[in-house]
Amino acid sequence: MKLYMHPASITSRIVRLYIAEKGLKVDEEVVDLFSGAHHQEPFVTLNPNRLVPVLEDGDFRLTESAAILIYLAEKNGFPEMPSDPADRARVNEVMHWASFNFYREWGYNLGYPQLFPHHKRPSDEAHRVVVEWGRDKARFWLQVLDGHWLGDGRAWLTGEAITVADYYVGGLVALGDIIRWDFAATPNVAAWLGRVKGLAHWAEVSAALDGFAASLKEREFVTG
Repeated sequence: MKLYMHPASITSRIVRLYIAEKGLKVDEEVVDLFSGAHHQEPFVTLNPNRLVPVLEDGDFRLTESAAILIYLAEKNGFPEMPSDPADRARVNEVMHWASFNFYREWGYNLGYPQLFPHHKRPSDEAHRVVVEWGRDKARFWLQVLDGHWLGDGRAWLTGEAITVADYYVGGLVALGDIIRWDFAATPNVAAWLGRVKGLAHWAEVSAALDGFAASLKEREFVTG
């Protein structure tokens, strides 16, 4: 298997962490996002979305980090994707919730417009409105995560065992480290994220992202 990725990519880290934790043998090929390699051949043919990560397993090719996690867990019979239909449905539910609700505001309206020039809106006023909207909506979704998904004292998102949902949502929530989000208002989220970041290979796969965050220490962010 081969993973096309970039070490400073939030979504690549999600998959790389799971691969490292499970000891899977997967070759990595860096797609240089900073030089625009994801907008050039041969990568455009690999993934017309022009996004990383992409997994190749023989003739089979898969995009989207959530789908890749599920595929790796199912292919190898790992317990992070449960066999019970109801338990599997819960995992899928929280991953869909994160993709379609939380990450829209957290990533694409709050985080990325402040981090990357190509996500900046056309005017200063439009940019301000989008970022402030993203901040306010992100606060709401984090409260849902804190109270609904984690409010009963469970260790992980769907119960007492870690699943691919924790890898996926944890990787997304950790974007907050880069924009210096204060998780004090959501203590359940803070404690759970600490458990995700306590996984054995978190520091290893996060090195590039930690370096990127350190390079922004003088920048001010609209945050929570």
